[in-house]
Amino acid sequence: MPNLKAIRKRIASTKSTQQITRAMRMVAAAKLRRAQERIVAARPYAEKMEEMTKNLAVRAGEDIKHPLLESRDVKRVQLLIFTSSRGLCGAFNSNLIKTGEKLIKEITDSGQEISLTTVGRKGFDYFNKRKYGIREKYLNLGAGDDFNTAQIIARDMISGYTEKEFDRVVVVFSEFYSAMKQIPLTKELLPVSTGVGEDSESAGELLSEYIFEPPAHTLLEKLLPQFVEVQIYRAVLDNLASEFGARMTAMENATSNAEEMIRGLTLTFNKARQEAITRELMDIVGGAEAQMK
Repeated sequence: MPNLKAIRKRIASTKSTQQITRAMRMVAAAKLRRAQERIVAARPYAEKMEEMTKNLAVRAGEDIKHPLLESRDVKRVQLLIFTSSRGLCGAFNSNLIKTGEKLIKEITDSGQEISLTTVGRKGFDYFNKRKYGIREKYLNLGAGDDFNTAQIIARDMISGYTEKEFDRVVVVFSEFYSAMKQIPLTKELLPVSTGVGEDSESAGELLSEYIFEPPAHTLLEKLLPQFVEVQIYRAVLDNLASEFGARMTAMENATSNAEEMIRGLTLTFNKARQEAITRELMDIVGGAEAQMK
């Protein structure tokens, strides 16, 4: 017979856990709402800046020279990988890590060297434990200074690329679609792709009617570093919104599972109590019959 005291204790423990998961779901939902507003506001700006950068490069012509546009033989690759600093968000971190590991294998199999810059504690702990070469780490994302952090990361990537510490920068982050859908995305950050050298039809689509003052190549000098900053900032916001969406969904599922477990345990408890009462009644009736004889 199941122990009634143990079942009662387990029901109480499950209810306590359910209260925690319900509270975490509400907190994640509140944070998701703010993060979603930020990424929705940032995306049009990032997309327009990308369009303008490509337009400027086409206007400036193929003779333009800028370190961030320079394509060279790739010997060393820098992987910038985003994760969260906290767990309890389902498969969010494991999906990003799997995407990063797959990319690392492809790069190393091609004979190129790779180093990592991790954004988020979970990614750092995972790759550091497995002795991957970590060049830099950023652990305090979401502390309210996300744009400053994005600027610091961007300046580090630009400095490493222009000083030829590495020849290519690839970023892995989670693109936010909804609370139920976040997809790991791999994107080449450096060298900056501008559309120069593409087919004439694609290049022609970039030629919006802009009047540039000062000249296009002068604007590119200022615009390209800002373009890298904005792309990293967009990755930061996308990843944060994805994290909160994944955590809200995970905690909602955990709350539902706890409810089902409580119902099952309550049913088991009632059956066990009924069996105990029936057995006690049978003992009483048996004792009474024995005395009557």
